[in-house]
Amino acid sequence: MYEIFKEILHLAEINEPCVLATVVRTKGSTPQKEGAKMLIRKDGSCVGTLGGGCIEGEIWSQAKDIFKNHSGAALRVYNLNEEFASRDGMVCGGAISIFIDLLTEPYAFGSYAREILCAYEGHTSLSLATIINSNEGKTSLGTKFLVRENGATQGNIHNEKLEREIVDVFKKMAFNEENKIFRSDDGTEVYIERFQARPILILIGGGHVNSAVSKIASLMDFNIYIVDDRPEYLQKERFPDAKAMVISDYRKSLENIPATQNSYIVVATRGHRYDDLALFAAIQTQARYIGLLGSKRKSLEIFKSLLKENVSWGKIKKIHAPIGLNIKAITPEEIAVSIMAEIIMVRYGGEGGQLKMQESKLNALFLKSEMKPDHHKSLH
Repeated sequence: MYEIFKEILHLAEINEPCVLATVVRTKGSTPQKEGAKMLIRKDGSCVGTLGGGCIEGEIWSQAKDIFKNHSGAALRVYNLNEEFASRDGMVCGGAISIFIDLLTEPYAFGSYAREILCAYEGHTSLSLATIINSNEGKTSLGTKFLVRENGATQGNIHNEKLEREIVDVFKKMAFNEENKIFRSDDGTEVYIERFQARPILILIGGGHVNSAVSKIASLMDFNIYIVDDRPEYLQKERFPDAKAMVISDYRKSLENIPATQNSYIVVATRGHRYDDLALFAAIQTQARYIGLLGSKRKSLEIFKSLLKENVSWGKIKKIHAPIGLNIKAITPEEIAVSIMAEIIMVRYGGEGGQLKMQESKLNALFLKSEMKPDHHKSLH
């Protein structure tokens, strides 16, 4: 997402128009979820993805027509039925709504892109509202209204009541809620996106596991901080994507790192007593996630130490220990996958279970086909 707005800003600076396509609503199984974006340049090249396949091809073709005919913004709804999705062998079965916006005056949108990029860098959070469906054409599709964290606004919808409602919706959006559609009394639909700093991953301990965690997290757009009390472990070749490497005593390790509600902390130092100090520092923060690498026995011993330090039981219960999802990981790289899987689960409110269909549903499929599961044992 960061790269898309960075490119929009670049195009604004050279006054080059572009088309921005955004998934604003989904139902059922779809190749992408709300918030996914694709930027199409005038030469046909793209940044971002809407999930590939026939959907992306359809939007690319429409963007080409929009450039040619200078058409306005439009909301397109695609039912991913067999006839449509089978063109590329996709069997989604859901519906997806995509808002296509021609930025004919990219410099005007450039100011929004600049603020969004600042939000990603951690300066503030903000919301960008876009009119995606206007009742009787009272407000032009694509009209935008930006709301900053302090309540200041930018843009004009020419509807004071609707502007107040948008500000109110932004204030009520949950911290981890990234987008939603708001429908006003007159039927106008507004797509509201929240932009804030990229999530912060704080790795306390510069060992093999955290080195692997850092590599995986860098692919997911985390701002990564590494803490260790040994300078020789904080080397660029070990943590090439780190935003900062901090040499510090573990008890004071988080004093100069922004451990906010948008932060995730992994404690994986070289020993029990260092984990103890690091964990004590971690639970003093507002971090959304704190995980401790180690066995159940080790975790319980550290919890006993924390209780002696008068740490509340409520805080201790929030610690993810042992860290990660149970995938029987062995190597540092496998353990890192387990850790990042749990962090992603917490970030988006997932459950961490398998997506594999239940056997009862598979059996029902066989019965509908007048086939019995027993007849297919030979296939296993």
